Amino acid sequence: MDKPSQQDIESLVKLFGESDWKEMHIKTDTLEFFISENPGSGLQNRSVQANVVKSQTEEIKSSPVVAEKPEKKSGAEYEVPKGMLAVRAPNLGTFYRRPKPDSDPYVEVGDEVTESTEVCLIEVMKLFTPVKAESSGEIIEILVSDGEMVEFNQPLVLIKPS
Repeated sequence: MDKPSQQDIESLVKLFGESDWKEMHIKTDTLEFFISENPGSGLQNRSVQANVVKSQTEEIKSSPVVAEKPEKKSGAEYEVPKGMLAVRAPNLGTFYRRPKPDSDPYVEVGDEVTESTEVCLIEVMKLFTPVKAESSGEIIEILVSDGEMVEFNQPLVLIKPS
């Protein structure tokens, strides 16, 4: 993986999301990729866990088949109830309800929105994409938890059109 493409990165994120792994760390000459279920973890203090990463790498090499979890349905397969519109993820990444950790959420259930109202952010590798409602109406349900991984085209927010 000399020069990873966007598709390569998205494939890694998807692999992580479909696995039962808690963290994934890949390092090459041109890329260092770290993803974790714990938003507070990072590459700091990684030397203590070097042996764990090495043993996990050995396990991955010895068992190349990743078992899929049949009970886990893809977020993109969610059926939108009749009469509702879904705001969908423009790309895969991490869902955030607020622009900053100490800010109020963009929207709450019951809020009225217009086509230009921002409802959330999707983040991939420190690239934040604002997501707009794209229709007028009332927020009925927020389908994703703050900090949760989402897939491309996954419904994020339900809107009852006005």
